[in-house]
Amino acid sequence: MREVNEDTSSYAGQRAAGEAIERGDGGLSVEALMSRAGLMSAPEATATGARPGGASGARAVSRRADVDTDAGAGVTPFDAGASTSLGAGPGAGVGAGSGDGDGTGCGADSRGDAVPAPAAPDVDGLASAIAEAAGPFVPDGRLSPDTDFFDAGGTSVGAVELVAALEDTLGVEMDLDEVFADARPRSLARRWLAAVGAAATPAAPNASETPAPVGSSAPPDPIPRTSPPGTAPRTPSTGTASRTPPPGTASRTPPPGTAPRTPPPGTTTASWTAADDSPSSPYASARPQDLDQILADLALADRLPWTGPPEPMPPRRILLTGATGFLGGHLLLDLLRHSDAHVYCLVRAADEEAASARLGAALKTHRLPWSSEIRRRVTVLPGDIRRPRLGLSDDVWNTLAHELDSVVGVAAAVDFLRGYQSLRQSNVIGALTLAELAATGPPKPLHHISSIAVFNEVGIASMGEDDQLAHVDRLVAGYDQTKWAAEVALRRARDHGLVVTAMRPGGIGGHTRTGAYNPQDLSSGLISAFARFRTVPAFRYLNSAPVDWVSRVAAAVVCEPDAWGHDYNLTGMPNTLDDVVQDMAFGGMHVRVQDWDEWRTDVLARLEADPVPELDFLTRVLRSPTALRLCEATLKGPAATGERTAALVEALGLRPPARYDSQAQLRTFERLAEDGLARLPHKDDQPYLWFSETTEGLVGPVGSAADTPCSMALTLSIASMYQLAGERRVDVGGELMCPAVHAEPLVVADGDVWIRPEEGIPRQHGQHHRLLRYRLLLRDADGGRWWLEGHKHARARRDVWRQTRALRVEIGREGEPAAFAGELVVPADTYLRDQIDGIKVDPRLTAREQRAAKLTWLAWFGLEMGRGLLGPFARAAADLLDLRRTPTPSEHHR
Repeated sequence: MREVNEDTSSYAGQRAAGEAIERGDGGLSVEALMSRAGLMSAPEATATGARPGGASGARAVSRRADVDTDAGAGVTPFDAGASTSLGAGPGAGVGAGSGDGDGTGCGADSRGDAVPAPAAPDVDGLASAIAEAAGPFVPDGRLSPDTDFFDAGGTSVGAVELVAALEDTLGVEMDLDEVFADARPRSLARRWLAAVGAAATPAAPNASETPAPVGSSAPPDPIPRTSPPGTAPRTPSTGTASRTPPPGTASRTPPPGTAPRTPPPGTTTASWTAADDSPSSPYASARPQDLDQILADLALADRLPWTGPPEPMPPRRILLTGATGFLGGHLLLDLLRHSDAHVYCLVRAADEEAASARLGAALKTHRLPWSSEIRRRVTVLPGDIRRPRLGLSDDVWNTLAHELDSVVGVAAAVDFLRGYQSLRQSNVIGALTLAELAATGPPKPLHHISSIAVFNEVGIASMGEDDQLAHVDRLVAGYDQTKWAAEVALRRARDHGLVVTAMRPGGIGGHTRTGAYNPQDLSSGLISAFARFRTVPAFRYLNSAPVDWVSRVAAAVVCEPDAWGHDYNLTGMPNTLDDVVQDMAFGGMHVRVQDWDEWRTDVLARLEADPVPELDFLTRVLRSPTALRLCEATLKGPAATGERTAALVEALGLRPPARYDSQAQLRTFERLAEDGLARLPHKDDQPYLWFSETTEGLVGPVGSAADTPCSMALTLSIASMYQLAGERRVDVGGELMCPAVHAEPLVVADGDVWIRPEEGIPRQHGQHHRLLRYRLLLRDADGGRWWLEGHKHARARRDVWRQTRALRVEIGREGEPAAFAGELVVPADTYLRDQIDGIKVDPRLTAREQRAAKLTWLAWFGLEMGRGLLGPFARAAADLLDLRRTPTPSEHHR
């Protein structure tokens, strides 16, 4: 299906400059660029052969090829796909491929006795220069004028650098959002020149995009830059010193004949913004050019071949795209674990060896195995979802079309800053190419990983599996638009008989066991900011689920024929604002709820003062007006519902959807903290819960009788329940009073208590099972440093009550062996008073939360102590019943 992968707006002549750049013979100097980007003077126009009355259209075509090699050879019209025309003055006009003109201005004759009129700017020349400037920021080192910067491998950071390079070297000032909206150099050149032209001449209301008649002075329909909401348009400042260009570069002064970039007199700021933006809310709706492209892309689905229903059998040969991504990698492993299928993985790489290496590295990054057994059941295909027929040869394409029995599309460009034009090739055209493959040869089901972003309209009422999707004209983020267009186009494919399953994840959280997470996922970025800065914005719901649950359910849908052909919301159970606040408080991370604007300003200020490289993408999202609309829709949207998904999960006996709470996020928080994205509670923070412990007893030199009184007054605390669940450790502070060690009290500089260390297993054979281990670093009044090691043991004896209170200790100087030893015991009359009734909880919690925290600690600690005390009794019972073949030394003693 050639039309699906064909760029209908590009013609051979328009690609000439890009091909020249790729061959390395089309480079332009800065001086040549400024000459071509500016409006040509009258002598230049005369030299190119412009005559009064114009020339034939054939002559214009014959001179078209000369434009790409000689800046002064002629003046070309705008890109034919733009359908624009520019008049330079009375009696002058520019034709855009019309039969009456040659594309040049005709306001001056050969005698020079008339007022010369400037001609049209050269879009091709500026596009080639922008492509050349973008070359250093893409992996191949060169970029075609008709190739998207991001499709060529450019990154968001590279886009920022490209904007700076265009301004510094070419004098082309462009907003970063314009690059993200459509990053093809030719489109950037056309929009920049249109913006400059719009600033020079006020745009007429309801201007048409059709070419103006020859001789008309109407300006082109502008697509200029717009300033973010609440900011003024960027205008050249007056009274400031201009920057001196580096030696050998052209001046940044606009070429002669170009208008200043400030709004013309008599026009308002609102009228100078893009024609598709409203004055009050410039980013409230989609751009008309994007809507036109969406409609054109939807029509491509009608060209898919007709097909019949597939055989309702579990798949044996599956094509999977996106296996190097976060969800795709987990889905690959789940398909291998829960089916006997052989999986073909499409991986973007130059050859099979590079593709296999890239897939293996991606799986290891997500803590997934890449073993010989997995490689035996996986065939790696080097290709590209953005290219015709997935970048595969005709033989491979035809082989797959006749051998596959299932197609799973996970691959997508996930970027909340890029526009529709920049993302459509990966997210829309790629999905249609997979539909073409599924419809070619024997019928095959297509399982498409969509997104809950298809509902990302501010104010939408519900997000059920069969509810109406958002109005596409109210989706402003390119990612939302492409996911909407892909799903709607595949709905049309269903009318051709193709069985299409749409699965919509929400935010994809980290793995509940391995902690693996997607650093570029918006949910991960927001949770990282919550945990790092201890603030959250007011929101309604967070529709997110852990990746292991999403992947398992998706694999079940692929492998269960009765589940094919329906829509599923893989969002789990949504979290409310109260849920998130309580979960984080339970983990010792007490957060403050802020208004959205206040939270955004606060986070940006903190990230600017203390940059976190791993959160750079979140910074760009929070600064982008279009991405902010996506965030607003995400945080203010309703809860996603998934009745069909829940029924399927129950029928197949899978783990039911559960809230992605603090326990499920535990390992992910640890990974985020390891990578510097989040900050877990620390002993220096305000304690979550604390109580006192007093011990008294006797110590003496090692090997001698303990006859010197000694006591400790300690404060035991925990920073969060995470500390208990993850480390089983309690923080310790306080003093040691022991005249045998020092006349003055020793202060605890650092201390920890571990509950049932090493699961209470004895170090050596015997009946002494360790209940608690104390490890204190002490400092005396003279600056000397000491250490204390203590243990509480459980034994199969009747004095259980004393065992929970008695502490065997050893004390010595730092770096030296123990000098003193003895036993300290918690007085029976203080245990209940201090360690139960005396428990204190963080006052920032509500009374209900304080009671819950206290009961949780007592239940957890009591359970651990009970398990520790039961161990030696169970072992003694096993000895008495002679359940082991070999008698132990303890049995000989008995």
